[in-house]
Amino acid sequence: MNVLSYADMKPPLCKKVPYESVFHETTLSDAYAWLKDRESPEVLDYLKAENSYTDFIMKPTEVLQEKLYQEILSRIKETDLSVPVKMDDYYYYSRTEKGKQYSISCRKKGSLEAAEEILLDSNELAHGLEYFSLGSFNLSPDHQLLAYSTDTTGAEVYTLQVKNLITGELLTDKLENCATSVEWAADNQTLFYTTLDEAKRPCRLFKHRLGGLQSVDDLIFHEKDETFLLAIGQSKDRKYLFLESHSKTSSEVQFLPSNYPDSHFQIIHPRQPLLEYGAIHHGNRFFILTNENAVNFKLMQTSVERPEKENWKEVIGHRPGVKLEGAEAFENHLVVYEREEGLMKIRITDIHTQSFHYLDFPEPVYTAWGGSNPEFKSSKLRFGYTSLVTPSCVFDYDMNQRTRELKKQTEVLGGYDPSRYETKRIYAAAKDGTRIPVSLVYRKGIALDGNNPLFLYGYGSYGISIDPEFSSVRLSLLDRGFIFAIAHIRGGGDLGRPWYEDGKFLKKKNTFQDFIACAEHLIRESYTQSKKMVIYGGSAGGLLIGNVLNERPELFFAAIAKVPFVDIVNTMLDKSLPLTVGEYEEWGNPENKTFFDYMLSYSPYDHVKIQDYPHLLITTGLNDPRVQYWEPAKWTAKLRTLKTDSNLLLLKIEMGSGHGGPSGRYEHLKEIAFDYAFVLNRFGMTE
Repeated sequence: MNVLSYADMKPPLCKKVPYESVFHETTLSDAYAWLKDRESPEVLDYLKAENSYTDFIMKPTEVLQEKLYQEILSRIKETDLSVPVKMDDYYYYSRTEKGKQYSISCRKKGSLEAAEEILLDSNELAHGLEYFSLGSFNLSPDHQLLAYSTDTTGAEVYTLQVKNLITGELLTDKLENCATSVEWAADNQTLFYTTLDEAKRPCRLFKHRLGGLQSVDDLIFHEKDETFLLAIGQSKDRKYLFLESHSKTSSEVQFLPSNYPDSHFQIIHPRQPLLEYGAIHHGNRFFILTNENAVNFKLMQTSVERPEKENWKEVIGHRPGVKLEGAEAFENHLVVYEREEGLMKIRITDIHTQSFHYLDFPEPVYTAWGGSNPEFKSSKLRFGYTSLVTPSCVFDYDMNQRTRELKKQTEVLGGYDPSRYETKRIYAAAKDGTRIPVSLVYRKGIALDGNNPLFLYGYGSYGISIDPEFSSVRLSLLDRGFIFAIAHIRGGGDLGRPWYEDGKFLKKKNTFQDFIACAEHLIRESYTQSKKMVIYGGSAGGLLIGNVLNERPELFFAAIAKVPFVDIVNTMLDKSLPLTVGEYEEWGNPENKTFFDYMLSYSPYDHVKIQDYPHLLITTGLNDPRVQYWEPAKWTAKLRTLKTDSNLLLLKIEMGSGHGGPSGRYEHLKEIAFDYAFVLNRFGMTE
């Protein structure tokens, strides 16, 4: 290995150590497998050399980075607070203070005019730490205790503690190796929490009595199936705890009366392949959201006394074009969140009369979601709304009067005027003729003549919908003449569950072909041209970026791949890695040769070619448990060896964080400024 000094302008060269792994009749040669040893000084030296090279190349952009950072920051109200949420006799909210990286959690008792109580100041907890993440934040039923968890490395392993909100003191209870799932029993003395196995899978549920040692906590349930994850939740009326075991294609729910923490959980319906369901409590019944004979889900109900599947009765039937994404029950209303033609709809039913209506929204392309609604007896629904041109709004909707009140719209400083921007949805034709939605936003008045730089974002995995949301950060691109586009490709959930199913397992290549089709359509319709198109994706979206760069590198000018999942075959063959076994239901089990061969046919790392590639910025985090740092590192090394162009290839490693990058809000904005500076510099837009 040749680790170059900071003064060198050449990228670091990574030594190749052939490593053979034989599977069935296929032999994989992984010349950079040695980079997996995170304890090796040689590996750390190489990663630091990559950072030094990136710093050197990006040094001329430091003035631009600072300008972008200040520009982005100038639009943000640094000292701000969230809309208070009423919970019993308290109003809970969080606020930020100028110059502080993290939020401060607070409450007021009785009214919003009451004195403020600071419950948790994350800035104090994060003092002196390179990384800090607040996981669980769970109040006891009597509001006197707070169970909260923290991660200080980015590895997503949390420590759970309990704070007395009356005295301000920490209790002696300290629970290690926790996930973020925790709930109180009604007695204010019993905590249920989940812990992680060696693969960082939440798999065990424990019961903890305050004042006791973790070593004597009762193991309530152990989820032994490695494809399943475990989570504990609570009904809105706080009468039941729900223990959910779920894989990506199956689920099982158990319930326990919250005021009987020493009794046993009861199963609603035993798990069965391909059957997913979730439970919502209301009175003497459970509402059940399930995909049984309903690919886009349907809503059922059953009695608490007889919850078995044979007793489920239909409430809202399956509709092929409408996916039921969630529901919540109030004392007198049932709220169902539906997705139709890529847009979220909110359906409200009067439980007594069974009459229902939908909320109306003012824009043709928008995003809506349910907000924080902890009070069961409330007649008000809190929901959020945004679009590519409308800053995020929080509304309270009176479900009886059918009136709404705007509680807050995120303030964009500096005179933002939404009328200066245009948003629309267009459709590209995929290789098989499927219409792929593309959401666009840009400044009004720009000529759509093919000369505009365009930023195309894509994800396309896990059934996750990429909804069109406002971003004040994005204005730094739009005001420089960029068009911003979202490709709503298959593999995501944008058009319902079938949209997801058509982009997973042995149909995964639809995701990549859809993205390419969107890029080609944007060029054909004169929104941009190849030499002015930038593509962006992270995590599984990085898999997308890696694949399309191998397949159609000439189509793009530059690319940003954040924590990219590019070494899919080697990762899926390693059961010891976090979350790998559970991912079988997304990508397939490589022990099945059909799946192995298919994964190998599109794996970005395995298909780096001797060809030209666009400018490329790759990022990763040393402590990332989801996409191990060595995937981007190996991919970068292989690209350096095989690519035939002189375009930039940069690898930026966060040495003290994980999958989400820097944890502080200011550091996060600096990271965005860095990414934008990379792009603008490549376009020569250095100002």
